[in-house]
Amino acid sequence: MSKPKIALIIGSTRKTRFADHPAQWMLKQAQARDDMTVELVDLRDFDLPLFDEMASNMWMPSQDPKAVAWQNKIAEFDGFIFVVAEYNHSITGSLKNALDQAYTQWVRKPMAAIAYGSMGGARALEHLRGIAVELQLVPVRNAVHIGGVDFFTVSPLAGGDGDITKIEANLLPAAKATLDDLVWWANATKAARG
Repeated sequence: MSKPKIALIIGSTRKTRFADHPAQWMLKQAQARDDMTVELVDLRDFDLPLFDEMASNMWMPSQDPKAVAWQNKIAEFDGFIFVVAEYNHSITGSLKNALDQAYTQWVRKPMAAIAYGSMGGARALEHLRGIAVELQLVPVRNAVHIGGVDFFTVSPLAGGDGDITKIEANLLPAAKATLDDLVWWANATKAARG
């Protein structure tokens, strides 16, 4: 069986987003492995409209060409790593909209995350996991959380420069456990879907 293909999805589209820093760090961790291939997928590149279909594509084909392009992209992957920013105790509106714009492309594929915010993005990731279950994604147990002192060390909000390597020693064990989980589930669900 071929290596699972994983999308690393940047879930924030703000011009001033911090997401690029953890995304690049996590991409480097994933690319250092030989048991998966990974591709960075940026929601900015898809210019998705707010969900306005008659129903999800589980029930009828989507009409908006941008939504269809997004669905086609997501269909390429065997699993997902979400870069999760915590906005008001939840995920970003852009990520929720992107999740809603597809359905069948998420089904029976695993998802992991690198989350950030003052509380490590934990509340947002918990919301994402609930949404993922409804979309029939398989949330893995482990995740990478950038929070507390680590977040304020690197966050521009506190004068940081976004250099994740300054806190890397604290994140590496979680990154390894998360990627191990993701690969195991990606292989298992890929075999089952086949």
